Amino acid sequence: MSGLNEFSIAAARRTDAMLDELLPAETEEPMRLHSAMRWSTFAGGKRFRPLLVFAVGDLFGVSPERIVRTAAAIEMVHTFSLIHDDLPAMDDDDLRRGKPTCHIKFDEATAILAGDALLALAFKAIADDTSLETDIRLRLIAELAEATGTPKGMVAGQQLDILSEDAEVNAEELERIHLNKTGALIRFSARAAALAAKASVEDLSAITDFATRLGLLFQITDDVLDATQPTSVLGKTAGKDAERRKSTYVSLFAIDGARSLAEETNAAAVASLAAFGGRAEMLRQIARATLARTA
Repeated sequence: MSGLNEFSIAAARRTDAMLDELLPAETEEPMRLHSAMRWSTFAGGKRFRPLLVFAVGDLFGVSPERIVRTAAAIEMVHTFSLIHDDLPAMDDDDLRRGKPTCHIKFDEATAILAGDALLALAFKAIADDTSLETDIRLRLIAELAEATGTPKGMVAGQQLDILSEDAEVNAEELERIHLNKTGALIRFSARAAALAAKASVEDLSAITDFATRLGLLFQITDDVLDATQPTSVLGKTAGKDAERRKSTYVSLFAIDGARSLAEETNAAAVASLAAFGGRAEMLRQIARATLARTA
């Protein structure tokens, strides 16, 4: 997948350059807060969601300059979610992306504020994006808010995930959790580029279907990795799901069953792209790479 590797590197570089431009400098007061924001943002993430933005943009012929602020905004929201997810009141984790988590590196109060600031800055990044028409900016802001919050967004999914600990959850309930917790922001990442491209209703629907299944695939493989890979590979504490008795695809289907479900989900995601033909090859490669990922 050399094409995907090169595309991923370019997408990450564009995103990081824009993030560097948008985030306050560490020398600007309050310096501790800005250092914490940058610590977590530039801690070495894969930039999976920005990659999806650029890949869908490429499918529709959208210039990277038109969607780079949106890609950076999504990464800021994702980073906010990781900072808060790692807090003692949530998953209570000391390690993220192979480095100390934000509240360990700084302190709990600063970590909370760093997440809050990143979330606010994400919306400003889109609101200030003069490369997009006003109606598109408003649509993106509204959809990002929905994907982040409740009742069908990441925050809602996180609450449902917390409530699933030590509880018996069936497949339908587990899917609902992760359509929100993991899937909502991935779904928005794909839709954002399609909206910027002014895609047709039919094309937007197909992209949404693909990204919905991709989000589930990402979570299924994440659950398998948590159960099978060591901390040194994951970059975060391994085995946390089982330790906290969380409902996962592994706890519900066992490892082999979860892997089979991942294969089925990947096939369904790829099938959603049929109408795009060869134009969607990068998206197909992203799905296959998600299925095959080892960290």
